[in-house]
Amino acid sequence: MTERTVRAALALLVTQGVIVGAWAAISPRSFYDDFPGGGRAWVAADGPYNEHLVRDFGDLNLALAAVSLVALVTMGRALVLAAGLGWIVYQAPHLVYHLRHLDVYDIADQVLNVLSLMLALALPVAVVALAPRLGRDTAAAPHQPVR
Repeated sequence: MTERTVRAALALLVTQGVIVGAWAAISPRSFYDDFPGGGRAWVAADGPYNEHLVRDFGDLNLALAAVSLVALVTMGRALVLAAGLGWIVYQAPHLVYHLRHLDVYDIADQVLNVLSLMLALALPVAVVALAPRLGRDTAAAPHQPVR
């Protein structure tokens, strides 16, 4: 059950990291104007367009998704923990920023923004909390000499 939960959380982190990351990295103006989609515009409401920053945001998400994908495939305890911690280091201040700047959104967008960012933080927190219960990390196993 623990491994299945960690796999599901990592898979969701990979998915959102690739979708958000690729969109921002490949089409930064569209990301700025249209994120999260569905007629909403959360990025444009919060300051002027900066292509460099939007692309960097996309690249960061892609990098975290890549590490999380390797953690998902290998399920090595140390790598799973590192992936989860990486997302936490990114998502916690991201959530705090938005909590302090909700005034740029209408009520519906305030609620949706906070809920989505809380989920984005809850997933890696679950990964980190469950990582110690995973099986022994094969990457950290002592190296056996070849005979």
